[in-house]
Amino acid sequence: MRRTSFAGWPCSVARTMDLLGDWWTPLVLREAFYGIRRFDEFRHELGIARTTLSERLHRLVEEGLLEKQAYQHEPARYEYLLTEKGADFWSVLLAMSKWGDRWLAPEDGPPVVLHHTRCGHETQVNVVCAHCGDPVPIEESRMRMGPGYPPHLAERPEIARRFTAE
Repeated sequence: MRRTSFAGWPCSVARTMDLLGDWWTPLVLREAFYGIRRFDEFRHELGIARTTLSERLHRLVEEGLLEKQAYQHEPARYEYLLTEKGADFWSVLLAMSKWGDRWLAPEDGPPVVLHHTRCGHETQVNVVCAHCGDPVPIEESRMRMGPGYPPHLAERPEIARRFTAE
């Protein structure tokens, strides 16, 4: 069965999901944030099939989230290092973790907590306005068309209504 590609959709959520595509990809990235770099380490930590891991790593390298770097030449062996684009996924994982901690964690608390080494406290991610620093609850927010929204779609009445509703 072929999956639908969202790569061309005028929506960053859809395009991100097109890249992630499945449950393994964010977990591979999570392991990279934990410091895992080598193919066999990813396999061991995740219990993932070789072919599945190979496909996910290839895609993450192809999309620029990981960089493949040789650490041995005979036989060839590689490490997978986070790029700037990959490191920027950190906030996405933190947001997913916060949601999971609230809605899916066991009764005794979250399985993993975020420790902020600079201040020495455990913390969690919060979405705040980049302009004023206040929280951004859904009740005080709405989406608007950005400069990259396709003009031919922006003209459609049902789409114009989506972005102008109060």
